[in-house]
Amino acid sequence: MDSISLPVVSPAFERLKRNGVWLHSLAATLLLAHAFSHFRSENTHTLYFWCLLFISLDIFLLVIAGRDLLAQLPRLNLFFRCIEIIFFFCIGVLMINEGNELTGIVHFLLTIAYGYLFYCERALRQTETLSFHHTGITIPSLPESRFLYWTHVNGVNTAYDHIDILTAGQDELEFALRVNLDYDQLEHVKAFCHHYLGES
Repeated sequence: MDSISLPVVSPAFERLKRNGVWLHSLAATLLLAHAFSHFRSENTHTLYFWCLLFISLDIFLLVIAGRDLLAQLPRLNLFFRCIEIIFFFCIGVLMINEGNELTGIVHFLLTIAYGYLFYCERALRQTETLSFHHTGITIPSLPESRFLYWTHVNGVNTAYDHIDILTAGQDELEFALRVNLDYDQLEHVKAFCHHYLGES
């Protein structure tokens, strides 16, 4: 039997897509707040202020006008996430150089957090698929897809619109299918799982 791959709605991916807008908003707010606090300080770097201002306004504009755009064009989302990482890192370096170690460390932590988001979001470029192989099951997950050997799977419950997987650790993983299976496809998946799980 050949491997079977099915497009699914992964809860982890959907949460990340929904939260992406709020995370961009948070980054834009922090950049804007830093721009104005820097502008009010005595040692104003004009170019630095205007860069922060324009980037934060660009991100706000993207969030307001292009909420769906971020989900439909993952590369655009990654581009703005990359800009956020660069700016948080630069702010951290600037703060350390000016003797504000605590503020600098906070911005370095933000750099790491947004870097991790970038690492996770790069997977959104691909369609989430649940794949059944001869050796196990590939499950869409973050930051990387997980692979479960058949020995780590206790059962697979397949229906026309969803698939539930019970792992050896008694975790139940639920996946809604993007396209409902027809009768033949459903029977094929059930036969595949029966063959490797040895269920009666």
